[in-house]
Amino acid sequence: MHADRSRLRRAGIALEAVTLGWNVVGVVLLAILAYRSGSVALLGFGLDSLIEIGASIVVIWELTGADERRQRAGLRLIGIAFLLLAVYLLVQAGIALLSGHRATAPVGGIWWTALTAVAMFALAFGKHRVGRALQDPVLLTEGKVTLVDGILATAVLLGIVLNALFGWWWADPLAGLVIVFYAVREAVHALRG
Repeated sequence: MHADRSRLRRAGIALEAVTLGWNVVGVVLLAILAYRSGSVALLGFGLDSLIEIGASIVVIWELTGADERRQRAGLRLIGIAFLLLAVYLLVQAGIALLSGHRATAPVGGIWWTALTAVAMFALAFGKHRVGRALQDPVLLTEGKVTLVDGILATAVLLGIVLNALFGWWWADPLAGLVIVFYAVREAVHALRG
């Protein structure tokens, strides 16, 4: 039984390490793409990736010495980060919609968000399986965060594509507002434990 738990913990840490690596690359790439395009959705998704980096670090920390105190602290840190993201994006999307800001649609953003959606859905599935086997609420919560990351990548992709194909400039900040909704939802869930 102890060997199984150790193997599962190592699997959880490996899943988090892959997520961490993906998001480190994503933060840099999305910062460049958001700066060049003026995309609120890409900026928000980059900030979400930054939070995902923090969440992965928290889960790795929690899995290396799991106890109830670490679990509560881990969930609280993830929840606070998502609340901060929601507030920031709500302001940015509001400004973009009110000012009629027109972001350009970068091809790199389309490719990256499409690849990220696939990667995050696969990672979320793995985290759910391992978290359930370990009965680890922090890994399960972070797995939901990863699932949301895949959903957000899909929403951002849709906003960018609609802007590129039809000139629907408002689709980009609306995709940012989708991130706000999910960020608040995940923050409440994480803070409630």
